[in-house]
Amino acid sequence: MALSNSQYDAIIREYGRQQLQNKHEQDKRVAEIYRVIPAVRELDEAITTTAADAGRRLLAGDDQALPRMRASLADLREQKEVLLRSKGYPADYMEMHYRCPDCRDTGYVDGKKCHCFRKAQMRLLYAQSNIEEVVRRENFSTFSYDYYDDEKVLPGIGRTAREHMRQVTAVCRQFVEEFGEAKGNILLTGNTGVGKTFLANCIAKELMDRYYSVIYLSSGDLFDIFSKWKFDSQAEEGMKDMYEYILDCDLLVIDDLGTELNNSFTSSQLFYCLNERLNRKKGTVISTNLSLNALRDTYTERVTSRIMSYYRILPVYGDDIRLKKRREGRE
Repeated sequence: MALSNSQYDAIIREYGRQQLQNKHEQDKRVAEIYRVIPAVRELDEAITTTAADAGRRLLAGDDQALPRMRASLADLREQKEVLLRSKGYPADYMEMHYRCPDCRDTGYVDGKKCHCFRKAQMRLLYAQSNIEEVVRRENFSTFSYDYYDDEKVLPGIGRTAREHMRQVTAVCRQFVEEFGEAKGNILLTGNTGVGKTFLANCIAKELMDRYYSVIYLSSGDLFDIFSKWKFDSQAEEGMKDMYEYILDCDLLVIDDLGTELNNSFTSSQLFYCLNERLNRKKGTVISTNLSLNALRDTYTERVTSRIMSYYRILPVYGDDIRLKKRREGRE
């Protein structure tokens, strides 16, 4: 999921546009203040004159020019703040305002891509991939309970599959609504074709629409990225960015956990990923055909302990919906 040159250029152009907009808006605020509080213009001119005069004196060898300048500028700026506040303006009203204060809308901090650049990168990659098409088809508004039996009561649950699915869906909706306050975690378990991936797509769609950063990966793709990051010294920078963003995005969806080739590496990387995201207070949704006991046998006790302690476990029951759709001629 590395950026092409044209994609990178598109993001950089957007930063340039934002910088121009920032300057335009600052100029408007400055003009407004000069009109409403003319004395502020005089103070700004005095600040400029004081700084220039101190520069000339320093060049002439006046060692006291710098401390005098600092004292004078502090006094002038204090007067300016008093005037602004007297008219109800914040002290920084005339300063440059940034969409991202961390990188000041440049996209980089200390030579490294800012978190806002990585978010822009993921938004662009999603927009140019098929994930947006998928979530247009698979979302809460297109979710149907008709594929879930409403006659047979499930043993040990006391509800039909349809009644149970309404409750599961309600929990997923609540997860979305509370995401801004507490980025929780969900484990969707159940047999193949019962709607686990569809539900994960529902959650992803809602949070993408609310401008949260979302990464959706099959378990195979997830561990492929981890492997390239760990063992491929020639991995593209975009792959390295992707590894970090998997740990730091607002929501990570891991689909079909357990279908990848499992070994000690995948188990250790899964534990690190889940544990790191918990430490960073990021949300994760996992779908799997494996039971909790099978998860323990596959990924070790440490992984299962994290999931059982910090994830809402939602079993999904029903028949294979894809087979039903094929029989109905809908696929």
